[in-house]
Amino acid sequence: MKKYLLASVAALGIIAAGAASAADLPSRKGPVAAPVYIPPVFTWTGFYVGANAGYGWGNVNTNTFTSVGDLDGFVGGGQIGYNYQMGQFVLGLEADIQGADLSSGDNVIGSRIKTDYFGTVRARVGVAFDRFMPYVTGGWAYGNVKTSIPAFGISSDNSHTNGWALGGGIEYAITNNLIAGVEYLYVDLGEKRVTGLVDKVGTDFSVVRARLSYKF
Repeated sequence: MKKYLLASVAALGIIAAGAASAADLPSRKGPVAAPVYIPPVFTWTGFYVGANAGYGWGNVNTNTFTSVGDLDGFVGGGQIGYNYQMGQFVLGLEADIQGADLSSGDNVIGSRIKTDYFGTVRARVGVAFDRFMPYVTGGWAYGNVKTSIPAFGISSDNSHTNGWALGGGIEYAITNNLIAGVEYLYVDLGEKRVTGLVDKVGTDFSVVRARLSYKF
């Protein structure tokens, strides 16, 4: 019996010694790899505010004269809106207001018609290609038109509130928050009655503008 006990103790000692030697051997595992950073997927969803500037051109028509010169000048202002992305499609609503120097004149009769501000409230529909998005847009437009025809004693300052706008653009997200773009709009402010011989004055023009927005 004693021989069996001695043999068992010896066997346990050999096993323990082997385990200790194995623990002292260098590890065969490679170095632990650093975690790979995967940036979040960009989304167009969110509120944004921004500024824009560009150039406008068009014409002014009356029901007495075929045209009162060409309309052109600088436009600049700001925009605010919200986008919501669903898969690849982006739906949005935007409002903007523009200071303008869009004026036309007729040197023969000394007339002058000027749009000094306008604004729009528009829906937008875009297709997102990651950070690049072309879109179409359209909605309501309003503005102010000043008419002066001294030869006929006409001077009016009218707000136009029944206009419309239609256009499109391209935007690119430079960062997750900063978005740059170029946009074209056709704006028709409709007709407005003025005093004197000229019954109605209608103003329509095109605008091309660069825009920069911050998305929250």
